Amino acid sequence: MSLATLHDLYVDELKDLYNAENQILKALPKMAKAASHPELGAAFTDHLAETKVHIERLETIFKELGKGPKGKKCKAMEGLLAEGQDLLAEDADPMVLDAALIAAAQRVEHYEMAGYGCVRTFARLLGEDRAADLLQQTLDEEGATDRKLTKLAESVINAEAVSPADVS
Repeated sequence: MSLATLHDLYVDELKDLYNAENQILKALPKMAKAASHPELGAAFTDHLAETKVHIERLETIFKELGKGPKGKKCKAMEGLLAEGQDLLAEDADPMVLDAALIAAAQRVEHYEMAGYGCVRTFARLLGEDRAADLLQQTLDEEGATDRKLTKLAESVINAEAVSPADVS
């Protein structure tokens, strides 16, 4: 794809996010199953439902643009999710694995927030106000998920992962 205009970049980045969201859609059930803390498993399951809505919003934007959403692979998300998958293969204490899953999930959330913030700004500059509003909704939800994971990590999960060997 040629990136001759900001509009070209906007569409390219939207395709990247579309692919990223679809990769996340496949990864979240595995993360929910691997979580030992019920609240963490529920957080992943809740985000699975949100991810489906994020994909629908992107599809709406593509429809309004008269473009197809496919055609780009998000290599960054592929790498982030591969790291998360590697965690699941580790021989880890369940509480430590939960802490690791949160860390991996927050890397994913931060990548998404960066991407959605950029395309939202592009949409505004291009006069795509409806798209900008939809992208802002998703950005707000990604931020809320990140805050929820932080709260869960700081209030429960990380403390449960600390072992006597960690304390000097």
